[in-house]
Amino acid sequence: MSIAKNIENIISKSSWIRKMFEEGARLKAEHGEKKVFDFSLGNPNVPPPEKFRKTLLDTVKSLGAGDHAYMPNTGYPHVRKSVAVYLSAEQEIPVTENEVIMTCGAAGALNIILKTILDPGDEVLTPAPCFVEYGFYASNHGGVLKTVPTNKDFSLDMKAFSAVITEKTKAVLINSPNNPTGQIYPKESLAELGRLLTEKGKKFGKTIYLLSDEPYRKIAYDGVKIPGIFTCYNETIIATSYSKDISIPGERIGFAAVNPAATHRIALLGGMALANRILGFVNAPALMQRVIATMQGESVDVSEYARKRELLCNGLAEYGYKFVKPPGAFYLFPETPIEDDVKFVRALQEELILVVPGSGFMGPGHFRIAFCVDDETIKNAMPGFKKVFNKFA
Repeated sequence: MSIAKNIENIISKSSWIRKMFEEGARLKAEHGEKKVFDFSLGNPNVPPPEKFRKTLLDTVKSLGAGDHAYMPNTGYPHVRKSVAVYLSAEQEIPVTENEVIMTCGAAGALNIILKTILDPGDEVLTPAPCFVEYGFYASNHGGVLKTVPTNKDFSLDMKAFSAVITEKTKAVLINSPNNPTGQIYPKESLAELGRLLTEKGKKFGKTIYLLSDEPYRKIAYDGVKIPGIFTCYNETIIATSYSKDISIPGERIGFAAVNPAATHRIALLGGMALANRILGFVNAPALMQRVIATMQGESVDVSEYARKRELLCNGLAEYGYKFVKPPGAFYLFPETPIEDDVKFVRALQEELILVVPGSGFMGPGHFRIAFCVDDETIKNAMPGFKKVFNKFA
């Protein structure tokens, strides 16, 4: 072969999310966009806050000489300070700009973290179901992703974690609110996980990091509060983005933040700054850094997603679908009425409904619906959801 075996292998396992998205493009060309009900991709459809649009225009108008130049690989100091001030309140401990690195989205943040902490063969544990790209990110840097089963409601199973942590474990990677389940891990669970990692770290004589992927942090319902991770365990690192918070996924802007109490804080930050450069990111986009400096704490109108969640959950529950109502994010992860989730998803596709099989998220027997779509898409897809459920029920 003319390409690397690892990339060849990854291509063969190509993400189900992208497969269904591409299938959607084909079906829309064949049947017309309004006749295809595409729930495949978590591409937010709620518009950014008006403040974002105004700030973007004002920032562009004010650009001067040197404003498109390189800056420190960690990002503009004033932007990092703005992020740190907000993080201090969110995490309930003092954070400075020195603990923050601006990145090309949460994916960029996770990759510079994993590049910094992983040696070949190190294992990263993550609760399943999980975001499929995690395995590729770990592989990028010589690591191996291992999934850990969750409870029936997708909450963390501490006994399962305890059983699989070994001397090879370098990090635990969590995602709350979770993609694909929408589950949120309460502070009690995170604190318990922190105690477990402390205990196991002492047993194996090593630091085990807890990585928290948080792009959906501001999308939560029914008054649920997302707890801060820094007060639950010292060896924590946050990776996040503004993609979902303010509906700008294409702008690729986010940050990584190291717990000020982390044992190897200085080395971690130095390694991540270097990784930002040598992985080819160099630095987060200059224009977007300037814009989000004034956007701390802002979010889209979450009530829009809350309404879509009710439309979808009420309709599917009426037809007999079983699911855990998601407290956060904009995904629903129902059970399939048959064991073969891929077969069920293919049957939905025949009704021009595009969803992703749970197998693609290490959660077989389920399927993911991204409900960040127009209300009419949800309403008009309901007859198809009903028809396919009745076919197999």
